[in-house]
Amino acid sequence: MRKEITLPASRIGQDEGVNAFSVLTNRKRVLIALVHSVVFLGIAMHGFAAPKPALSLHGPGAAAGLTSVLICATVALVLLRLACVAGCTKERVYFALCAGSASFGLLRTWFGDAGLPEAQYLRVFLLTYAALIGAWILRSHPEQMVAEQESVPDGCL
Repeated sequence: MRKEITLPASRIGQDEGVNAFSVLTNRKRVLIALVHSVVFLGIAMHGFAAPKPALSLHGPGAAAGLTSVLICATVALVLLRLACVAGCTKERVYFALCAGSASFGLLRTWFGDAGLPEAQYLRVFLLTYAALIGAWILRSHPEQMVAEQESVPDGCL
């Protein structure tokens, strides 16, 4: 049985502002997500210099190849789920771009560069725009005082 997802009345029509975010709710989370996007963009760009062969289920690299496929599939599914639960359009598009990049990484791992040469270009394209949207999301969060972020409540040491 399929369950309908309804937005509370306070969220209907609310698509902008910090309160609309449901995953990237503060600057620290956004910064961590943005750093991940930039790091994986660098890894994707490095892929141009290191062509990837198709996955081989037999031979010395079979276990490493299957592990890469499982990791890419898990990351793509988690990012797709985050895109589904995102609160506003910016956040949803950010996670959808990251999920698309991870999916093309999965396809590239499975088929190799010779089988799907467009995958590498699409990964770089999607991650570039994800990083730009991540920077836009970071700018939309109000700056907080550093002392406020670093304060530790009493009894938590």
